[in-house]
Amino acid sequence: MLKIRDLKAKVKSLDKQILNGVDFEVKKGEIHCIMGKNGSGKSTLGHIIMGNPDYEITDGQIYFENELINDLPTNERATKGIYLAFQNPIEIPGVTLANFFRYTTKKFYSEDIPYPKIRKQIVELLGKFGIPEDTMRRYLNEGFSGGERKRIEAMQVLVYKPKLAILDEIDSGLDIDGLKNVVKYINEYVEQNPDTSIIFITHYSRLLQYLSPNMVHVMINGKIVLSGDMSLAKEIDEKGYSWLEDSIKT
Repeated sequence: MLKIRDLKAKVKSLDKQILNGVDFEVKKGEIHCIMGKNGSGKSTLGHIIMGNPDYEITDGQIYFENELINDLPTNERATKGIYLAFQNPIEIPGVTLANFFRYTTKKFYSEDIPYPKIRKQIVELLGKFGIPEDTMRRYLNEGFSGGERKRIEAMQVLVYKPKLAILDEIDSGLDIDGLKNVVKYINEYVEQNPDTSIIFITHYSRLLQYLSPNMVHVMINGKIVLSGDMSLAKEIDEKGYSWLEDSIKT
């Protein structure tokens, strides 16, 4: 599904190197979790996979379904099946949630499916994620709580049905019940769509209490320095990241 080789990248405006040689691979049907401190490069990796033009790849390759996508624009990556749920979803005044979905679903649903039918499905999904139907009349993310924004970001996985979904700190801003609910429906989606892959990005181990990823990866200073199973996440929870940072230095 996704193969990344020796990826190096920087923030264009700052000319600052963030990724320092990332090697990473996700197979179809797998759930991966990338952990690390703030500033370790986790979110940057998600943005670069999605093709955010604020970042520049200086070396390395990103392959999606065996196709090199380094130079592919964001919208084309999206229509090929990559989705990124933002860490900090922005407000878009003047655009209601209903109109946002009316436009974007045109790219992912057959023209034979009338929008009222799609809208009904979206409203049902809103209910599952604990979001009232009248939210459709509100401007996108304007005045929304952190939890509302994150639930809507996660819900869009079930709306657009991507092949690869990257959820950037989806646990931030959610209470325990909200987090359980989000993970429940994402897990159900993967079970029902066995070719779908999910990447969770987090720096909290609490997400792992409700998730059973195939692999856990730790990122430090723009590189994935260690990968393992759930036992790695438990070790991080007990020891923090300092023991890994110390081992890298030595």
